[in-house]
Amino acid sequence: MKNNLIIIVVLAIIIIAAVLYLVGYFMRKKNQMKLDDLEKRKEELFDLPVIEEVDDVKKMHMVGQSQNTFREWNQRWTEISTRSFAELESQIFEVENLNETFRFMKAKKAVAEADQTMTEMESEVEIIRNGLKELRESEERNSLEVQKALDVYEEISKLLHDEKSEFGSAYPELQKQIKNIEIEFTQFVTLNTSGDPIEAREVLENAERHTYELDDVMKRIPPLYDELNRTFPDQLKEIEDGYKRLLADHYVFPEKNFEDELRRVQKRVKNSTVDLEKTEVDAVEVANRDTANAIDALYEIMEREINAKKYVMTNHKVVGDYIAHALKNNRQLMIELDHTSQSYTLNHNELGRSRGFQTEIEELIRRYEDFEPKLKEHTIPFSEVQAFFKDCYKILDDIENQQVEIDDSLKDLRKGEKVAQEKVDQYDFRLRNIKRYVEKQRLPGLPADYLEFFFVATDRIEELSKALNRIRINMEEIKKLSDLCNEDLELLDKKTNDLVNSAALTEQMMQYANRYRHTHEAIRVAMENSLELFSKEYRYQDALDEIGTALERVEPGAFRRIEDFYFNNLDAI
Repeated sequence: MKNNLIIIVVLAIIIIAAVLYLVGYFMRKKNQMKLDDLEKRKEELFDLPVIEEVDDVKKMHMVGQSQNTFREWNQRWTEISTRSFAELESQIFEVENLNETFRFMKAKKAVAEADQTMTEMESEVEIIRNGLKELRESEERNSLEVQKALDVYEEISKLLHDEKSEFGSAYPELQKQIKNIEIEFTQFVTLNTSGDPIEAREVLENAERHTYELDDVMKRIPPLYDELNRTFPDQLKEIEDGYKRLLADHYVFPEKNFEDELRRVQKRVKNSTVDLEKTEVDAVEVANRDTANAIDALYEIMEREINAKKYVMTNHKVVGDYIAHALKNNRQLMIELDHTSQSYTLNHNELGRSRGFQTEIEELIRRYEDFEPKLKEHTIPFSEVQAFFKDCYKILDDIENQQVEIDDSLKDLRKGEKVAQEKVDQYDFRLRNIKRYVEKQRLPGLPADYLEFFFVATDRIEELSKALNRIRINMEEIKKLSDLCNEDLELLDKKTNDLVNSAALTEQMMQYANRYRHTHEAIRVAMENSLELFSKEYRYQDALDEIGTALERVEPGAFRRIEDFYFNNLDAI
C-alpha cells in the first residue's frame, strides 16, 4: 500500500512537470514569435527611404515658413532615428532576456510595451513622410510660381527693350521699375544663400508682386500713349481747324464757351501725358475716358450745326409754303363753318377751335418772319432755326389733321340730315303698315296701354319730322330722336304681334274648349269669363290665360298642343 502511494506521487510529479514544461515551451514560443514580428517591423521601418526624402527636401533651398516646417519634420525624424530606435532596441533585448530566463509573464508585458513603441514609431514616421511629401509638393508649386514670375520678368524686360517707342514718355520710369525688380530677385538669391529665410521670402514675394503689377501696367500703357500722342492731338487739331472754318462760313454756335472747352481738353491731354510718365495708368485711363467723351461732345456740336444748316436750307421754303397753305385752309374752313352754322347747330366748338388754329398759325408766321433777317445776317444758330422748323411741322400737321376732321364732320352733317329724312319716311311707312295690319284682324277693340304706346311712337316720329324742318338743325338731337323712333317701332312691332297672337289663340282655345262646356262646369265658367275679357275689356292675354288654364286642368297638354299648331301654321292662318 505504501509503495503504491509512492508510485502515484512520483507519477503526479512527473505529469505536473511535463505540463509545466509544455506550458513554458508554448509561452516561450509565442513570445519568440512576437519578437520575430517586432524584428521584421523594425527592419521594414529602418528600410523606409526617410533619410533620402529628407535630403531631397533639404536640396530645395526653402525659405521662410517652409524652411521652419522642414526643420520641424527633420527634428522629429532625428528623435525617432536616435532616441526612439534605441528605446525599441532596449525593449527587444529585455524581452529576449526575460524569455530565455523563463520569466514568461514579464516577457509578455515587455512584448506588449515594445509593440506599443513600435506602433507609435510607425505612426510618427508615416506622419513625417506625409509632411515631407506635402512640403516637397508645395515647394515644387512655389518653385513653378517663382519661375513663372521670372519668365514674366524676362518677357517684359525684352518687350521694353524691343518696343521702346510704344511706351513713349513712360519708358524711363518703366526702365527704372524693371531695374528695381531685378535688384529684388538678386537680393532674394543673396539672402537665401546666406541663410536668412524669412527676409528672403518677403523679398521674393515683393519681387513677384512687382513683376505682375508692372506686367499689367505695361500692357495698358501703349493704347493710352497712342491716344495721348496721336489720336487726341489729331482730333483736337481737326476740331480746332473745323471750328475756324465754320466761323468763317458764318456759322453761329449757341455754346459761347466752345473755345474754352477746347483749351480745357487740350490741357487735360498734357496733364495725362505727365501722369503717364509716372506710369499712373489708373488716373490716365479715367482721364482719357473723360477726354474722349469731351472730344465727342465737341464733334457733336459742330456736326449738329452742319446738319442743321442742311436741314434749314432744304426746308426753308417748304415750311413757308406749309404755313401759307394752313392759313388758306383755315380761312376756307371758317367760311364753311359760318355758312354751315346758319343751317346746323355746331356742338363741338368747331368755330372756337378754328379761331385757335388761326392764332397758332399767325404766331408761326410771326416767328418765321422774325427768323428771316437773322438768317440773312448770320446772327442765329442753324440748330435753333431747325428746332423751330420741326416744331412748325408738328404744329401744322396737328392743325391740318384737325381741320380735315372738322371738314369731314361738316360733310357728315349734310349726309346725316339726308339719312334722317329718309328714316322719317321709313318710320311713317312702318307705322301705317302696323295700323293696317291691326285693322285687318277685325278685333273688337284695342287695349288702352297698346293705344297709348302707339300714339307715343306716332308723336315721336312727328317730333323728329319737326326737328328736321327747323331753320337750324341740331344733328345730335336728331340722331337721338331717330334712335328712339327706331326703338319705339321695334317695340310696337312686338306688342302688335303679341296682341294679335293672343287674340287668335284665345279664339282657337275657345273653339276647342267648347266640347267640354256641357260636361265641365269649370270650362263653362272660364269660357264666359274669357269672352268677357275678350269682347268688352279687350284684354286678350288675360282672356287666353283664363281659358288656357281651365282647359289644361281638364286635358293636360292641350294648351301647348294648340299653341304649337298655331305658331307652326302662321302662314296658313
